Amino acid sequence: AMAWRAAPRAAARLLLGRRGIASCIDPSTGLTEDQKEFQKVALDFAAKEMAPYMAEWDEKEIFPVETMRKAAQLGFGGIYVKPDVGGSGLSRLDTSIIFEALSTGCTSTTAYMSIHNMCVWMIDTFGSEEQRRRFCPSLCSMEKFASYCLTEPGSGSDAASLLTSAQRKGDTYVLNGSKAFISGGGDTDVYVVMCRTGGPGPKGISCLVLEKGMPGLSFGKKEKKVGWNSQPTRAVILEDCVVPVGNRLGAEGQGFSIAMQGLNGGRINIASCSLGAAHASVLLAQEHLTVRKQFGEPLASNQYLQFRLAEMATRLVAARLMVRNAARALQDGREDAAVLCSMAKLFATDECFGICNQALQMHGGYGYLKDYAVQQFVRDIRVHQILEGTNEVMRMIVARNLLQG
Repeated sequence: AMAWRAAPRAAARLLLGRRGIASCIDPSTGLTEDQKEFQKVALDFAAKEMAPYMAEWDEKEIFPVETMRKAAQLGFGGIYVKPDVGGSGLSRLDTSIIFEALSTGCTSTTAYMSIHNMCVWMIDTFGSEEQRRRFCPSLCSMEKFASYCLTEPGSGSDAASLLTSAQRKGDTYVLNGSKAFISGGGDTDVYVVMCRTGGPGPKGISCLVLEKGMPGLSFGKKEKKVGWNSQPTRAVILEDCVVPVGNRLGAEGQGFSIAMQGLNGGRINIASCSLGAAHASVLLAQEHLTVRKQFGEPLASNQYLQFRLAEMATRLVAARLMVRNAARALQDGREDAAVLCSMAKLFATDECFGICNQALQMHGGYGYLKDYAVQQFVRDIRVHQILEGTNEVMRMIVARNLLQG
């Protein structure tokens, strides 16, 4: 009767690789044949290449570089980057579907890949032809990895107040300052850095691409985190760091706009990672309720737990529809896209955390053991309510849009 306890990880893999998902939560509903095909590729990759190692990457804090390079061979290193520099040229909706699928195998690793993709897109979109050809191919293949550097120790939500300075000296900039909470920091090769080239406020910010090994670029200690342990997080420290003017993306003063446009996609991406974790957690809860008995009955016969499972499934589907709606709006360049991205990020990351947390509760004491995948999904997606713009800032963006007219 306790055989299922012996191999909870195997159970997780079985569930994630299973195609017989209850139709009401099937993530392939409404997709085109092409979308179903790369969703299947991503789900298979998650089940075979990520889920079996998710716990080890978390426990040993391994940055799974080779696994991500295998994912890049499938086109997942530059999903919405143009094909002429090695990208897959897919839509924002396609991207959301892929990140949701990959996240069922390891949410933390997929979340880093989503940040990497955002950085490559920024270079592809705002860079010159020379910059695109210099940086994008090796990033799309994940031969090199990228980090996004906006947040500072003193400016998180108030990103426009950032202090890192870039002083123009001839054909170089000299950078001084530090960036905090940088995913991949120290282990990655390319740093997309927002810095102040002009006066205070958003219009004084420019965007520079730094490369590991540049003099004056160093890193803080590796942070110890609750989740997201398969990706290192460090401060990025800039002390008289000399960067060629040719590494600036766009014009001087365009940096804040570039950063925010990157984040619109980043918000959909991170919400998609939450969907994958929640979907996996619903399947794990469904399995547990079926096999676990209390008071002489399977937990699945308890109506209270049936109702909670029904609510989890309903919230998952509602969140998925919101995320996909925002992805379409962003792809189409709609005027309301930024607000819809904020709504989707707010709703999906809050709801999906609740779903994973409820799934843990349904596992009882087992849910709190590291042998069981559900606790890792809870730890890994908690931070999604904070990064890419806190959910409080998402509320501000939505409210401002509603009240400004």
